[in-house]
Amino acid sequence: MNIIRFEDLVAQGQATGKRVFIRADLNVPLDDAGNITEDTRVRASVPAIELALKANAAVMVTSHLGRPTEGEFKPEDSLAPVAKRLGELLGREVKLVSNWVDGVDVAPGQVVLLENCRLNKGEKKNNEELAKKLAALCDIFVHDAFGTAHRAEATTYGIAQFAKVASAGPLLAAEIDAISKALEAPKRPLIAIVAGSKVSTKLTILESLSKNVDGLIVGGGIANTFMLAAGLKIGKSLAEPDLVGAAKAVIESMKARGAEVPIPEDVVVAKTFAADAPATVKAATDVADDDMILDIGPKTAAKLAAQLKAAGTVVWNGPVGVFEFAAFENGTKAIAQAIAESSAFSIAGGGDTLAAIAKYGIEKDVGYISTGGGAFLEVLEGKTLPAFEILTKRAAG
Repeated sequence: MNIIRFEDLVAQGQATGKRVFIRADLNVPLDDAGNITEDTRVRASVPAIELALKANAAVMVTSHLGRPTEGEFKPEDSLAPVAKRLGELLGREVKLVSNWVDGVDVAPGQVVLLENCRLNKGEKKNNEELAKKLAALCDIFVHDAFGTAHRAEATTYGIAQFAKVASAGPLLAAEIDAISKALEAPKRPLIAIVAGSKVSTKLTILESLSKNVDGLIVGGGIANTFMLAAGLKIGKSLAEPDLVGAAKAVIESMKARGAEVPIPEDVVVAKTFAADAPATVKAATDVADDDMILDIGPKTAAKLAAQLKAAGTVVWNGPVGVFEFAAFENGTKAIAQAIAESSAFSIAGGGDTLAAIAKYGIEKDVGYISTGGGAFLEVLEGKTLPAFEILTKRAAG
């Protein structure tokens, strides 16, 4: 994917003393007192800002926070806690600027945080007049918010359309590189793990991947629907019987290419959905009418682990069982450990996947951990994200 990289602009001296507008993703969780409870996104935004400051640029940074009503400021929508945390991380004061659309006073070597961009009227609908005003604030626009790359808004798309130069920040560029490596020119075999409670929410992803991957591992409630499609009984497990036809079509699409969707050979069941429910390992053919499948069994886990260790590329989205309960975590743990031990390039994304990676301490063993939930899923669906599209267009001149 051909894009202008902000790092290259800095290296070539093109950002020196310039006005630089960075769209970061600083949408962090806050407690009732307005304190940041988890600051990963703020920390991830620092490299782009430091790059700009190194070039003695006049730096403006903005982000959305929560879901404010456009044009109506409420204290809980303010980026004030973020300005404070950003200041601590950068080791300098970061001034918060309100009502900034018509002009920002910032000198070379300074950085300011522009108040929640979703307070601006026309932001979400990518209003052209607003986008042109934003573009006029800077010499260089830097998109560094992969979590918003699937949205065409004024600070993510419109500004990129009209700014003198539109570039990708280090965080966004890393996502683009990882996605290209995993999906556009993957080292084979390419194995995808798609798990979750419902086939319906991931059907387009499954259909898209079935045309490209060498193995498609399904887990969670999705696997139960595929077990039904394979003619197995699943008791009272979570599934979507009306999507059995769609699951069969994915299996057939894979089979036609000599690829497969491995159906579990054994499963871990319980009579109730509870952390203390007694867990029983059963063959996939022996599930009783009152059983709930809450994990894959040890035979299946070992078979999938062997497949992952032999892979060239792994794409992981979703745990394969109820890994929050100790009795039903072994499948997800085995998958996580296999990915960690595999020499494959791995890319993982999605909230539950990140929680599993953290739980099993394999952060350093995953090739790339994607920061954008919705954007990551849309890439897996085969969609071209608006941010990628406009940055590619601008790079082509």
